[in-house]
Amino acid sequence: MLRGRTRIPWWVLVCWLALAPAMAWAQSVGSPVVRVGVYDNPPKIFMGSDQQPTGIFGDLLREVARQEGWTLQAVRCEWQDCLDQLQAGRIDLMPDVARTPERETLFRFLPTPALHSWSQVYRHPSQQVESILDLQGKRVAYLQGSVQQAFFANLLENFNIQAAWVAADSLDQSFALVEHQQADVALANVHYGDWKATSHSLLGTPIMFQPVALHVVSGLQSNPAWLQAVDRRLAQWKADPTSSHHGTLRRWGSPETPHGVPPHMVWVMLAGVGVLALLALTVAWLRREVARKTRDIRASEARLNTILDSVDAAIYIKGTDFRYRYVNRKVAQIFGTPADQVVGKRDEDFFDRRTADHIHQNDSRVFNEKIRLTAEEVNRNLGNDTEQVYLSVKLPLLDASGQVYALCGISTDVTEQRQATEEIHRLAYFDPLTQLPNRRALLDRMAREMALAQRTGRNGALVFIDLDHFKEVNDLLGHAAGDELLRSIAIRLSSSLRNTDTLARIGGDEFVLLLADLDSDRDLAADQALSTARKLKVCFGQPVPLAERPYTVTASMGIAMFTDAAETPENLLRWADMAMYAAKDGGRNEIRFFNAEMQTRAEAHADLLQDVRRAIQHHEFILHYQPQLDTDGRLCGIEALVRWQHPDKGLVQPGTFIPVIENTDLMVPLGQDILRLACAQLAQWQHLPTPQTLQPPSHWRLAINISAKQFHHVHFVEHVKHVIDQTRADPHRIELELTESLLLNNVDHVIEKMGQLQALGIAFSLDDFGTGYSSLSYLKRLPLYKIKIDQSFVRDLDSNTNSQAIVRTIVALSDSLELKVIAEGVENSAQKAQLLQLGCHQYQGYLFSRPVAAAELQAGWLV
Repeated sequence: MLRGRTRIPWWVLVCWLALAPAMAWAQSVGSPVVRVGVYDNPPKIFMGSDQQPTGIFGDLLREVARQEGWTLQAVRCEWQDCLDQLQAGRIDLMPDVARTPERETLFRFLPTPALHSWSQVYRHPSQQVESILDLQGKRVAYLQGSVQQAFFANLLENFNIQAAWVAADSLDQSFALVEHQQADVALANVHYGDWKATSHSLLGTPIMFQPVALHVVSGLQSNPAWLQAVDRRLAQWKADPTSSHHGTLRRWGSPETPHGVPPHMVWVMLAGVGVLALLALTVAWLRREVARKTRDIRASEARLNTILDSVDAAIYIKGTDFRYRYVNRKVAQIFGTPADQVVGKRDEDFFDRRTADHIHQNDSRVFNEKIRLTAEEVNRNLGNDTEQVYLSVKLPLLDASGQVYALCGISTDVTEQRQATEEIHRLAYFDPLTQLPNRRALLDRMAREMALAQRTGRNGALVFIDLDHFKEVNDLLGHAAGDELLRSIAIRLSSSLRNTDTLARIGGDEFVLLLADLDSDRDLAADQALSTARKLKVCFGQPVPLAERPYTVTASMGIAMFTDAAETPENLLRWADMAMYAAKDGGRNEIRFFNAEMQTRAEAHADLLQDVRRAIQHHEFILHYQPQLDTDGRLCGIEALVRWQHPDKGLVQPGTFIPVIENTDLMVPLGQDILRLACAQLAQWQHLPTPQTLQPPSHWRLAINISAKQFHHVHFVEHVKHVIDQTRADPHRIELELTESLLLNNVDHVIEKMGQLQALGIAFSLDDFGTGYSSLSYLKRLPLYKIKIDQSFVRDLDSNTNSQAIVRTIVALSDSLELKVIAEGVENSAQKAQLLQLGCHQYQGYLFSRPVAAAELQAGWLV
């Protein structure tokens, strides 16, 4: 403000205006030229009409340059290009840069940030976006090369939200994409977004993320003194509320409007200057009022403290350094420390580490996200093992610029309420005698598991268990003994179940077992349920000590499968109950399925598995052999085929028992027996003289079938080597037949095992080719020797042109991969002729020989 009435002559002003450019040029001579990258991101940074940087960062840099005596050279560039030029040394300073670990290796950062910001999502008016979940399937525009996209993409991934990304070279372009509906929403920092949203007809959304500190940085090749000067000036200005730094923030704080300032507003602003002059006259009066108000506020604070100290809740204020600034009397009581000694300390001074870390996470969310947070906090004081549960409400305290300077928290002790709630829940959902889930909890769990089974294709079952003659226990030994029996049974049954199973007591002597996550195959799932029920039956067979003597109790069980339930869990429970009563009608201590047909199959399945297990132990499995011939009828191979010499049923074909056991643990020991028998027989044959009509011995191999279960066993390779050493079979005469199901899991591991065995001289053939996986990408990687054409294609050769085309393709594929090819299931001469015409020269089937015993094959083909 000019003082006095001194007036400057008009000619002095004219001379000063004439000499100003020359004086400015003279001042710039010898001053350092600092190159500043400027990209279009108003109001933070953009190129002014004078070709100098302007905006928040631009005005700050210009003020630094003025005070430091620099000459700023503005370099216009796009965002990524600015960073590239800064790294290459063609730019000295770059404003508006967020710190990341990658950028710290490329640029020079100083600790003082120039500006704090956060990112926000802006939408087209036609889009309804209220939360991050509304972004499913939306097109999201973003500035290419910014850290916003990577951060927000990770955020969307955590919420399992799929969005389409639309890259833009500038923030203005990204807003334009949304404005013209080439994108649905755009990501931008809040300064640019609030500044430009109106001009592009965009609307802000409640989705805010990634609070960030923005820096002025320099390249590693630039003069570090320039960046240090900027940091020094910023530190000075931030400490002074009247500095140009705070003025710049206020000046650029309002959003850009689509129109310029109307001419009449100039006069309004001039009038405002006059008003300000009048307001200055009232300052003295205001100072007197402030002093009076201060006295009133102090008195009000004293009354407020009295009120806060009377509240039965912990009330406190923490600064951004997480130190207490104010605590009421309740906080002091909780910590056992006077209030004035709590102020200035952190939570780790009063709570254990886990409690302090959890509180710190909640407080950080309030500070960083500026949100009101309501959370349940379980706290444990230092030196005290007792946990107290508090319901805490925390909200941020903001200064005039909208920045968080502290948080206010109110924590109410709800320990007793929580314990009461848990007790109510326990009484509502658990049996008080056995502590098992009750009927209500069981039905809830059944509803969830049945819905999950429908989604995943897995199966489940319900086993209804009723103790036999339980009334006799109560009558003879008393109800106390009956209760003790029920508790013992509950403990014994629970200890024999999986974690995924649920055992419940639904009343009296009735227990229900919910079996979840059973096999998707109906028969296998039924077998698993029956196996579990039989295991429980064994548990019941063990005596329970009651009234100083052992007491044995049995149980009748009914099983209902999820696939039987057409409607509700109540129906499934009722059907299991009906099956249980059928078990009681059958003489008690029995197990019955609700579906009689399923029970028959499940029992037959279980009996067959038990019979196979016994047969393996008694070595009832034998091998038959089928020759493989070439076009001229010469022996080129022999396949070993398993048969079951049952003591009662006679010779049982593999189709009866292999499908039942191929996915069980019995397949591995059976496969090992087959391999040992085949190699022992090969050791005998490999020394026989070869008739002139047959191929030389080195040209034929003994083919042995290997199941997927056996091949994937962890010790398969070691077992094969052990059998070869034990039987002295020639590994160069062994051919292991693999099925395509082997390729469904871990192909690389399969190839590794095949390579180890191939190194011994063992060859591999792929059985039933064309009926299963048949991935050509894996086929060319496998170290195969031969491909077998499945008999289903051979059977239809004379009537199905598709089978002819498939066989022709398999033969061509084998030729291209330099693999031998053989057809199985050849039963007549017409099939052989067609196969020969299609290029197949090796055959196996009833046309030549059925599978026969070793002596018969030796007599017919090897002598």
